[in-house]
Amino acid sequence: MSPDTRVLLLPGWLDSGPTHWQSRWEHLHGWRRVEQSDWLWPKRGDWMARLEEVLLESPAPALLVAHSLGCHLVAAWAAHSGHTARVLGALLVAPPDLERDDMPPNLRPWRPLLRRPLPFAAIAVTSDDDPYSAPDASARLLREWGARQVGIGAAGHINGESGLGDWPVGQDLLHALTAPQSVR
Repeated sequence: MSPDTRVLLLPGWLDSGPTHWQSRWEHLHGWRRVEQSDWLWPKRGDWMARLEEVLLESPAPALLVAHSLGCHLVAAWAAHSGHTARVLGALLVAPPDLERDDMPPNLRPWRPLLRRPLPFAAIAVTSDDDPYSAPDASARLLREWGARQVGIGAAGHINGESGLGDWPVGQDLLHALTAPQSVR
């Protein structure tokens, strides 16, 4: 990864706590968390505008590192932004199935899901036992986004409770997005 590449961390609903790999990466590498004004009742348009604002603060290229609802933020933002060329790629981790009946009402305004192919390389990491998305639902969504799916077995929602620590495998996948023979 080039030293001028920015890494933007996009947490999901309720943000990422101190044991979450995103928080650990923020402290370990100094990467920037995109703070949202409302983590409890997220509004898709507000979250998209905030990502756009942070991305435009610098002309440097960026990698997006999204967890959970942050994955849907990437898809929604990419479908509407005129600045997607600034993004080198996205690491999408544990995208939830927001169309399930048991999703909290806080997340229903994110429907309908945006299912267009992403205009940049994307690697999506999924777990066999994610409580927020069945494997077949994840696979279908990731095909629609054009993301390469990497399964990591039974790791829950791939968050702080998953016990991943600094998650070096995830960092390797992020670095793979900038390799000369990327995923796209």
